Amino acid sequence: MASDGSIGSPDKTRASGGRRARRVRMTGAERREQLLDIGRALFAEKGFEGTSVEEIAAKAGVSKPVVYEHFGGKEGLYAVVVDREMRQLLDMVTGALTAGHPRELLEQAAFALLDYIETYTDGFRILVRDSPVAQSTGTFASLISDIATQVEDILGMEFKNRGFDPKLAPLYAQALVGMVALTGQWWLDARRPKKAEVAAHLVNLAWHGLDGLEQKPRLIGHRKN
Repeated sequence: MASDGSIGSPDKTRASGGRRARRVRMTGAERREQLLDIGRALFAEKGFEGTSVEEIAAKAGVSKPVVYEHFGGKEGLYAVVVDREMRQLLDMVTGALTAGHPRELLEQAAFALLDYIETYTDGFRILVRDSPVAQSTGTFASLISDIATQVEDILGMEFKNRGFDPKLAPLYAQALVGMVALTGQWWLDARRPKKAEVAAHLVNLAWHGLDGLEQKPRLIGHRKN
């Protein structure tokens, strides 16, 4: 075993002619990033419960204590992975909401989420899974709530322009973002239609749904509570 915790073999540590080759050691930061990459892939494939510290260490070519040294265990590694993915998605959505017409902003938000799913597929699979750690470190639901807060500002302005009560903007923001997120989960595996077409249909439903909003909607059935 090398001093950095990596596990080697005589065949791999000897160059031709029987000379011992110099092992290239990772820095602490490099090892941490390697473990995060391996953990992300395994958590996406097998989930939190299906992934073990032994498997993470084996794929990294290190001993189990190295994983504990960097993250304190599987829970700590998972928490860092989830936090990174949540910040990545939130940054992409927030960065996409630049100045523009409200419909353009909705398009940008839909594209940002679909872009994240397409580029960070493993990360999205992790975020939408339920796990004991996610419940304490932040969940996909809390992330959706953060994104909805961004959309809420867009809807608030549009509601004022249309004479609707802006206090209802949070409700509609949650509904719209939830719709996009659930569609994203479906598209993650289907990947059809193409991303631009999915975004267009999402915005079509959201925007024209807003066009037809009643200021005081009523239930037409018998149930009132």
